[in-house]
Amino acid sequence: MTEDIEVSRHHAVRFPGISPRAYEHPVDRGALATLRAVPGFAQVVKAISGFYNERGERLMALASSIRVGPKQYPELDRLRHECAETLDLPVPNVFVYQDPRISAETVGMDEPFIRVSTGLVELMSHESLRFVLGHEMGHVLSGHAVYRTMMVRLIALQLAMSWTPVSALGIRAIVAALREWFRKAELSCDRAGLLCGQDPTAALRAQIQVAGGIDPARIDIPSFLRQAAEYESVEDIRDSFLKLKFVETESHPFAVVRAAQLQKWAASAEYRAILAGDYPRRDDDAPTSDWKDDLKSAAKSYKESWNSSADPLTKVFSDVGEAVSSTAGKVWSKFGNGSAG
Repeated sequence: MTEDIEVSRHHAVRFPGISPRAYEHPVDRGALATLRAVPGFAQVVKAISGFYNERGERLMALASSIRVGPKQYPELDRLRHECAETLDLPVPNVFVYQDPRISAETVGMDEPFIRVSTGLVELMSHESLRFVLGHEMGHVLSGHAVYRTMMVRLIALQLAMSWTPVSALGIRAIVAALREWFRKAELSCDRAGLLCGQDPTAALRAQIQVAGGIDPARIDIPSFLRQAAEYESVEDIRDSFLKLKFVETESHPFAVVRAAQLQKWAASAEYRAILAGDYPRRDDDAPTSDWKDDLKSAAKSYKESWNSSADPLTKVFSDVGEAVSSTAGKVWSKFGNGSAG
């Protein structure tokens, strides 16, 4: 373990200077790279930034919810400081708002803050709450709030413009790309939450509760995880099409599936290496990410997912994807050789 690794107040490893690349899902970065290549995306970012009022969002949180501090939800205040220390972040504000549903979100572009519902705070254990706050701080460190805010605004705009099919169609393409990115971003931040808590069992309990297991003690974990395997391995192509239909409009991965994904990462050599101090540092990050490398990583991740899936439609897409990738590679090589000459 490297010398700059320290132990936090809850006896967990800290990660000075950790880069979000350490925990980001490769498809998260790749989807953002793809998104930036969507025609008109740059103009949309500029327009959304122009009418988004972050100050108003912060004032509304201040006026309508409880700001966490030493004298208000002190247990959450300790957790937010611990998570920020673990990921080496400035400590963001956290607000608790009245809602019986289990919910948490990161809001804002310039000074992101976190909102958690009373339903979540009342239901979850101390360790599970650490995982949730760590997840949200992953969004802060990765800068996800900018694009999430844009997604929320565009969905509202899409609904408002539904009477103009041409305009709505253009927005729908960007919204669909944003949703695909955000589903993968959620997987990234589940990993950040695990790095903060370093307790895969507590993370799993939190995700079981999101899925409907109000009392995790009444849930059989092997049976719960088998649900994810069963979902991934449907044999009827009609089910495959239904999966595509249902997932298109979701902003988050399905709870059971994402729980299995995180447990898989918790058992990986990649996670163990980070705990041992072997992770990329922010100081080593290039000023601008190489989007070509991000796309390659995303393609590799998709291919590995396809190859391991028993879903018949996924296997069809895999065969088609490999053929397209092979052809694209030959074309790219031809252009590369031509430019070199």
